[in-house]
Amino acid sequence: MQLSDAPDLPHTRPHPMHWLATATAMAAVVALAGLMEPGAAKASQSGAKTLRAAAPGRPLPAPDPSGVDFPLECGGAGTVVARKASGDLDGDRNPETVAVVRCDAGSGTPPSGVYVLTGAAESGPRVVATLVDPADKQSVGPDFAIRDGAVLATLLGYSGPDVPRCCPDQEERVSWQWKNGAFVRGEQPTARGM
Repeated sequence: MQLSDAPDLPHTRPHPMHWLATATAMAAVVALAGLMEPGAAKASQSGAKTLRAAAPGRPLPAPDPSGVDFPLECGGAGTVVARKASGDLDGDRNPETVAVVRCDAGSGTPPSGVYVLTGAAESGPRVVATLVDPADKQSVGPDFAIRDGAVLATLLGYSGPDVPRCCPDQEERVSWQWKNGAFVRGEQPTARGM
């Protein structure tokens, strides 16, 4: 170490008051940092994502659609969950719930919305995907299920505006499967006889 030839300046000699001021300032910084700690860290990865993080240990219960606010305009009539099915759609070992929801109309066949729900125990269920938008003016027939990680449904529609809303005249058997971070719509495979 090289010693300086210059005399010590008064402000360069530490006194107990300097140490006390430094210790007080450090304590204030540590206390403030403790009060303003960041939220929980969340990891993300590129590529295919799961709908929610896999739970360590046992799977979460299937989300219950009864308390969910669905994006469905019913003009004050309220909504009805007509059907629901649960199963693991994204391979994270936690079940999702797919709900068929429609307006609580007194007559006719109101259009349905088909929504995928997920939710952690602390945040509750939430809509993460819309498979059928009510604006498409389709309803879901009795064939609705989740099998082998796919959502299967029969969609009922109308060939034109003159067809009465009580009596859909078109039928389409569709499926949705989680692929590369999104639900991909396709046709249901048909059973073949021998």
